[in-house]
Amino acid sequence: MRLIGSYLIGLVFGVGISISGMANPAKVTNFFDFAGIWDPSLAFVMGGALIVTFFGYKYVLKKQAPLLGNVFHLPTRRDLDAKLLGGAAVFGIGWGIAGFCPGGALPALGTGRTEVFVFVGALLAGIATAKIVQNRIAAKGATA
Repeated sequence: MRLIGSYLIGLVFGVGISISGMANPAKVTNFFDFAGIWDPSLAFVMGGALIVTFFGYKYVLKKQAPLLGNVFHLPTRRDLDAKLLGGAAVFGIGWGIAGFCPGGALPALGTGRTEVFVFVGALLAGIATAKIVQNRIAAKGATA
């Protein structure tokens, strides 16, 4: 049941990304091109997502547990630290340059376009690099 639920959630997400045009990097980069071919549709997609998320969380978090899990996994920290701000900056810059965010790139793999595979490869390399750096920093802290 969990596998089917996960598949259906991914399918709905992928279809939504495709229908909204967010799997098209030109759509995203045009949103940031204020001096050229500005396309405000990304703001409407993001606004719609925020509205659904706002009401969805209000409804879902009233439940005892998630439908396909035992507990909700919610962040406990509320502070803004350098890791969060730096990660957000790198994410935003990468999104603006490449026109892909991870959520939009994964469904776009189905297009078979080379630039999508390059982006996802760079994404995975970045994740691996961040993990290596975090582990080294943690190891230095443990020995100090």
